[in-house]
Amino acid sequence: MERIEVATKSRQGFYDITAEVRTAITRSGVQEGICFLFCPHTTAGLTFNENWDPNVRHDLGVGLDAISPQRTAYRHAEMNSPAHIKSSLMGASQFLLVEKGRPVLGSWQGVYLAEFDGPRRRTVWVKVVAG
Repeated sequence: MERIEVATKSRQGFYDITAEVRTAITRSGVQEGICFLFCPHTTAGLTFNENWDPNVRHDLGVGLDAISPQRTAYRHAEMNSPAHIKSSLMGASQFLLVEKGRPVLGSWQGVYLAEFDGPRRRTVWVKVVAG
């Protein structure tokens, strides 16, 4: 199992970790199988999305802010309830198919760590299994 560390720089952002995931798959030596990704944080998540136009990352943030804005009705003492909601919407895990030693991704897809309560130091665990 490998670990990817990401130092996030803002309260909310999407960090492309595709290259690090590819490196973990290569180091595993697995040619055909599955790559499991897990983010052990309650205010961050993982997603696949376009990695060509950086405006997509901005727009994802705008859309998620519309879905889960800060509200006075929230009771959580840390005042980061929107981050918890966004994390649940993104999810804490993803998986990729591995073919010929490479992740199977669409032409424009990348793997993103989604930060919702930064800046922080985040971890993504990567496990590649032959199959």
